[in-house]
Amino acid sequence: MSKVSAETVRRVNGLTARWAQALPEGTVYSAPGVWPLLAFLADGAAGPARTELAAALGVPAEQAAGAARELLAALAAVSGLDAALGLWTHEGLTLREEWRAGVPAGTYGVFGDDLVTAQERLDAWAAERTGGLVERMPVALTRDARMVLASALALHTTWRQPFDERPLRPDTGPWQGRTLRGLHRRGPRPDRVGVTGTPDGYVTALTVPGDNGIDVHLVLGEEHMTPGQVLAAGVGIVERTLALTGGGALPHGHVGPGLWVEQQPAMAPQPLSLDVRTVAYEVRADHDLLALAPLFGLTAATDARHAHFPGISGYPLAIGAAQQSALARFGPLGFRAAAVTAVVTAPGGAPPQVRYDYESTVVRAVFDRPFGFFAVDRESRLVLVAGWVTDPAPEPVMSFPGAVPPGL
Repeated sequence: MSKVSAETVRRVNGLTARWAQALPEGTVYSAPGVWPLLAFLADGAAGPARTELAAALGVPAEQAAGAARELLAALAAVSGLDAALGLWTHEGLTLREEWRAGVPAGTYGVFGDDLVTAQERLDAWAAERTGGLVERMPVALTRDARMVLASALALHTTWRQPFDERPLRPDTGPWQGRTLRGLHRRGPRPDRVGVTGTPDGYVTALTVPGDNGIDVHLVLGEEHMTPGQVLAAGVGIVERTLALTGGGALPHGHVGPGLWVEQQPAMAPQPLSLDVRTVAYEVRADHDLLALAPLFGLTAATDARHAHFPGISGYPLAIGAAQQSALARFGPLGFRAAAVTAVVTAPGGAPPQVRYDYESTVVRAVFDRPFGFFAVDRESRLVLVAGWVTDPAPEPVMSFPGAVPPGL
């Protein structure tokens, strides 16, 4: 990854953690998809809008555009990640050249009053930039639209060690009684899983390494914990501000949520190993950022009675819409995710018997009830995509003898 400051990573990951507190269960979202857009808006904002945007970003407004360019350059250098920025303006809107020159939009276009054609172009850009995972722009153009600023992220990674597919039938919890598309693997790296304590409860975290510098972390909290509490702890684990006790250092017994250290029979002496059971999942979500306007520093900026962005244009502008569409898919071979974020400005105002002669110590991790996940750039610890799984994939039904369940 191109050099990005630890401070910028901390600020963007902070937005990931705060956003998690306000989200429903069964979701996926990307703070790096939102943060640069807010930063460029802050650069051109004035008055209360500028103050609110700077507070949401955690960076002074005069430094925001530079931090956004740094972040976008770093994202472009991540193997397995495609990142793009797009800017479109109404033919009647003139941008201030200084602001326009500071926005490294790979795509810049102009639209007129033919909104159908313009929307088709925007939708095509979203689909192309995400490899079809997000099929359309999350915002719809209206007669009042004067500018669209959008970002697109698409990432993929292949597991270093693939999972085997085995049906998973939880005995307890919200998924009890369901037959799920279970994933299983056993390996010699028990420290890929660990447990940490937080004021809200214990959290188990598992790292699933990808082959290109992107890792996926699964986090499971105690049953009473909320998704926001578990995800906030997960950000601390990713950033290493929360100490994690690795599987190899844990005592025997039930040592954390979904985590056991136990003796199992073996046919030959074996080293300490990690046994993982989880589920395949696909999560899609659409987010209205204005429904959480204070979180993103957009409260004042939506007041159409005032002009909030004199540094962008001499034409009075306010925020008319801000949306994100995101998807994440976790399967036996790897992980894929995408997010498109857009901000629109408008005018403002049973096996055979085997003899076992030995025992081996196994760290067993089971994710068989709702849990969180993060896709993370391994080098910088930047969270690229985060989410919460409440409805995992069911075990495919065989439609004819010999049918094979689909892969990722």
